[in-house]
Amino acid sequence: MRITSAKFVRGIVCDDPILGDGKPQIAFIGRSNVGKSTLINSLTNQSGLARTSSFPGRTQEINLFLINENFYLVDLPGYGFARNSAGGRERIQELINSYLFRSHYKQKLTEGDLDMLHALVAHKKNVIVIANKIDKIKKSEYVKHMRKIESSIGGHTIIPYSSKSKIGIKEVSKEILE
Repeated sequence: MRITSAKFVRGIVCDDPILGDGKPQIAFIGRSNVGKSTLINSLTNQSGLARTSSFPGRTQEINLFLINENFYLVDLPGYGFARNSAGGRERIQELINSYLFRSHYKQKLTEGDLDMLHALVAHKKNVIVIANKIDKIKKSEYVKHMRKIESSIGGHTIIPYSSKSKIGIKEVSKEILE
């Protein structure tokens, strides 16, 4: 499937009727500052669609992007470190959990990443792991890095990705859009 239209619909901070409108939702989840918003921009070929920043914690809401008038790409706030107070980080975590588990609708894997993966699996969510910023890994360490991810996450699909180097765009598009 080719993306022919992409538009920001709105940011939400609590359960919202739009989440129950029947359109499929593809959520992007991960730690702060791993490139979730940039990935959405590269998939849609619109550099300013999802707001990005070089500092962690820019995304503070659940941002919905309507794609081809048929489904949503959902940009979730990052979990983990962000320039927020402890209360702000707790609010973000609650927002993520609410969306994923209660809504009607070079990095190593951390304990938080694995906890999130296990929670998604336990709630029967489809999971695709996108190994983002793959261009930052030395070529000599690439295979070792990918094997470590594979052994940590089990049989889930892993797609190496780099918005900067344009690695994995077709694979991610195919996996989530078809």
